[in-house]
Amino acid sequence: MNLLPTATSTDVQDQQPRVAVLPVGSFEQHGRYLPLITDTAIACIIGQEIADAYPVHLLPPITMSCSHEHAAFPGTVSISAKTLYAVIDDIRDSLARSGITKLVIVNGHGGNYVLSNIVQEANVDGPAVSLFPLGADWDRARDHAGLVSDRHADMHAGEIETSILLHAAPEFVRDGNADADHDGGPRPFLLVQGMSAYTKSGVIGYPSYGSGVKGKAVLKSLQVSFAEHIKALGETAAG
Repeated sequence: MNLLPTATSTDVQDQQPRVAVLPVGSFEQHGRYLPLITDTAIACIIGQEIADAYPVHLLPPITMSCSHEHAAFPGTVSISAKTLYAVIDDIRDSLARSGITKLVIVNGHGGNYVLSNIVQEANVDGPAVSLFPLGADWDRARDHAGLVSDRHADMHAGEIETSILLHAAPEFVRDGNADADHDGGPRPFLLVQGMSAYTKSGVIGYPSYGSGVKGKAVLKSLQVSFAEHIKALGETAAG
């Protein structure tokens, strides 16, 4: 699959989009069967689902973000919250100069807490930025797809991430998810002690329940849910 948008400048000129969509992923461990780019791939996949249904300007992803809790696992690379904030701020400024003043950040990594603050500050003078998917969007998608696990139990490299990739990018999924389930239990000091305090494999979740059918249903639900974010920004979901 192609994780990058392929629109030309002429395409954008013809479409005249009023909303940009920015996938934000990460470069962090996802066990032995999913790649380091898992969160980036998922953010891009969701972004493409959105672009297929709504008149938005799909941007290429930010591929590294705040993955510090995964630092004990080889391959993980992080940037600081202030760097991520600055990059998104610069992107917003550039978009505004071209006449696009509304932005939806599609977040593929739960550890990017700073994104909530970016959205909070950006909307002081009126709706300008939305964060997607929100917890309610994920919960609705889980219910729609009939997932076995919930968001807490299936935190990382579990049923939902495996399902999305099995549907949209099965070539990214290696053998090993069938016997990798791990219950991380309560994780009160995750940000103090990191992921390694709660999992030896890097997995917290139930990847054995993953399936392409579930992944397709998750993405369809998220595509529908996105309409509410467009409306919240004061824009129309129609082309």
